Amino acid sequence: MAPVTSLASTVDQRIADALSAALPEAGPADPLLRRSDRADFQANGMLALAKKLKGNPRELATKVVAALADGDLFKEVEVSGPGFLNITVTDRAIVETLAARAADDRLGVPFAAEPGTTVIDYAQPNVAKEMHVGHLRSAVIGAAMVEILEFTGENVIRRHHIGDWGTQFGMLIQYLTEHPHELDHTRAGEVSGEEAMSNLNRLYKAARTVFDSDEEFKTRARDRVVALQAGDADTLAQWQRFVDESKIYFHSVFDKLDMEIRDEDVVGESGYNDMLEETCRILEETGVAVRSDGALCVFFDDVKGPDGNPTPLIVKKTNGGYGYAATDLSAIRDRVGNLKANTLLYVVDARQSLHFRMVFETARRAGWLNEDVKAVQLAFGTVLGKDGKPFKTREGETVRLVDLLDEAVERASAVVREKSEGLGLTEDEIVERATEVGIGAVKYADLSTSAARDYKFDLDQMVSLQGDTSVYIQYAYARTRSIFGRAGDRTPVAHPELALAPAERALGLHLDQFGEVLAEAASGYEPHKLTAYLYQLSSLFSTFYTECPVVKPAPPQEVAENRLFLCDLTGRTLRQGMTLLGIHTPERL
Repeated sequence: MAPVTSLASTVDQRIADALSAALPEAGPADPLLRRSDRADFQANGMLALAKKLKGNPRELATKVVAALADGDLFKEVEVSGPGFLNITVTDRAIVETLAARAADDRLGVPFAAEPGTTVIDYAQPNVAKEMHVGHLRSAVIGAAMVEILEFTGENVIRRHHIGDWGTQFGMLIQYLTEHPHELDHTRAGEVSGEEAMSNLNRLYKAARTVFDSDEEFKTRARDRVVALQAGDADTLAQWQRFVDESKIYFHSVFDKLDMEIRDEDVVGESGYNDMLEETCRILEETGVAVRSDGALCVFFDDVKGPDGNPTPLIVKKTNGGYGYAATDLSAIRDRVGNLKANTLLYVVDARQSLHFRMVFETARRAGWLNEDVKAVQLAFGTVLGKDGKPFKTREGETVRLVDLLDEAVERASAVVREKSEGLGLTEDEIVERATEVGIGAVKYADLSTSAARDYKFDLDQMVSLQGDTSVYIQYAYARTRSIFGRAGDRTPVAHPELALAPAERALGLHLDQFGEVLAEAASGYEPHKLTAYLYQLSSLFSTFYTECPVVKPAPPQEVAENRLFLCDLTGRTLRQGMTLLGIHTPERL
C-alpha cells in the first residue's frame, strides 16, 4: 500500500496552490495551517504574505477562497478576523482518508523520505553493581526511540555501553583469584538474577573489607589492574566471570521491564580498550589535544571552572590512565567509521551534559563528526519521590529497580482484580494482566513527561484509571475490543456517504494525525508527543463511546458499521502506538 496523505497535508497543499494562483508574483507561500477550535483547520499565512506585499490580508484571503477548486475536500472555507481562513472539511473526506489508512498494515504511515543509520546508546548498567531507579529512564526512553525510529524506516543499531572496565575491577578480580569459589552457584541449572546479584554483592563487600584493611592485598589489587589493562589471560578470565554473572542479573531486570537486550548489542567500555591509544595519538598529532601538566587535554573557550580558569576534557591522565573521554571518543570513531552511522543518539542523564558537549565538540574538531554525521544527547531529568526530592527509600538508600517494578505490578494487581470481576479471567490471566498494567504504568509515566524534565514517581497515580496514565489507554483499547464481542454479525465498514456526529468527526480527525505525530516524535526524539496523542485519542474515544451508540440502542446498520469501523481503527492505532512505547494492550481488562 502507498502511504496515506493526511487531511492536514492535503488541505495545506490546496491552500498553497490557491495562494500561488491568487498571487503568482508572490512565489511559493506557506499557508501556516494548524488545527483550530473554530473549525477543523485554520490558515494564517495570508497575514504574513499581505504584509510582505503591502496588501490587505482580508482581500487576499477572499481571493484565495475564490481560487480554491471545488471538490469533495472542503465543506466550508470562511474568511475570519484580519484574514484568517477557517476551514471545515467534508465528512466524506474524513471517512475516505481513514478507510485508506485502515486498508494498510502501517495505518498509512509513510516511511521517512531519507532514512539513515542511527546508533542509540541506552540502558547502560554497571558490571557487579545493582541497577537502581536511576537506570530506569535511559532504558525506557531508549527502547521507545528504537521502536519509533525503526517504524519510520531508520536503520537502528542498539548499543549498551555498560561499565565493565576500570580500576575497581582490580580489587574484585584479586579477591576472586584468592577465593575462587565465591561466584559458584548453589545448584546446577538456571540461576536467578537475584542469586547472581546476591553473589556479586557479597563478593564486593568482602573484597572492600579486605582492601580497606590489608595494605598487601591493596598492592596486589593495584597490580591486578595493570595486568587487566595489559590483557593478561588469567586476569581477563576472572574479569569475564564478573561480566557473565552481571549479565544474568541484567537480563532478569530487563525481562521484568519487558525489554529485549541482546548480547551482541552489549559493547561496554572494554570494547574500545584497544582503540584508546590510537585515539589519543590522533588527537595529539592533529593538535586537537595538548599536553597540560603531563595530561592530554582538550580546552574550550566557554568551559571554565569556578576560579575562571579553563576546565579541560582530560583524555589521558598524568599517570597514563585513560578517562571516560578516551572511551567515549573511541566509541564515536567506531560508530562512525565501522558502523557507518549518520546519527549518534545518547540517552544519558542531563547531569552528564557538559561532558558530552565537550566530547562532541572534540569529535567535531577531529573530523569524526561533521555536516553529514551528528551526535545528539537525549538528556533526561531525575526520577523524584512524591515529596519532589530524589527518589530514596525510607532509610535514605537508592531504590532498587527490581523492588520498584515488583511494587508496580503488585499495585496493578489490585486494580486488575477489581476491574476484571465478571470477565471470567483465570488467576494466570489476572497475573499476566497485572504485569502488563504495572510495567506499562512505569514506562508510560516515564515517557509521558518531556525527557528533559524531572518527574515524580507516584505509583498510586500511575495505575489509576483516571487521568493521563497507561491504564486509561489500555482500558480504552480493551473497550474497543469488547464492542466487537457484542456486535453480533455486524462488521466494520466505512461509509463515506454518511453524515458524522461531532464526536465521530473529532475522533476521525485525530486518528488521521497519527503519522504526523510519529514523524514529530522521531525527528525531535520526543516520545512524550506520542503518549500525549494516545491519551487524547483515548479521551476522544471515550466521548464517542458515550455519545454514539454502536450496539445498544442499535443504530441503523450503515451507521453501526461505520462506528464499528471507527472503533476498529481506534483500537489498531492505540495498539500500534503503545507497541512503539513498549507497552502491552490486553484484549480484556
